[in-house]
Amino acid sequence: MDKSFAENFATDWVDSWNTHDLNRILSHYADDFEMCSPVIIQLADEPSGVLRGKNAVGAYWKKALELIPDLRFELISVLIGVSSITLYYKGARGFVAEVFHFNADLKIIRAFAHYAVYLP
Repeated sequence: MDKSFAENFATDWVDSWNTHDLNRILSHYADDFEMCSPVIIQLADEPSGVLRGKNAVGAYWKKALELIPDLRFELISVLIGVSSITLYYKGARGFVAEVFHFNADLKIIRAFAHYAVYLP
């Protein structure tokens, strides 16, 4: 994973979400990728919090985009791993760290979303 790819990916990924272009968003992912998020439990009624494949995740994201028509992400930082990238950004639910694992074709095969928890 190199810095140039990570920065270009981050910019394009955030721009894709901010334009609400579902096909462009999904273009970053392998056909059989796995998405893990606590929001999946709520919006997709999937107790495991995991969805697999573009069809399942695309339907979930389509619903999310309809529920939050003014959804906008603000990129804060890009963290680079060996074959992964973590994007730290501000979204509709506050601060988010999303970890992306890539295959050899530089498509996402697994993604894990983490949301800030504010404790009193």
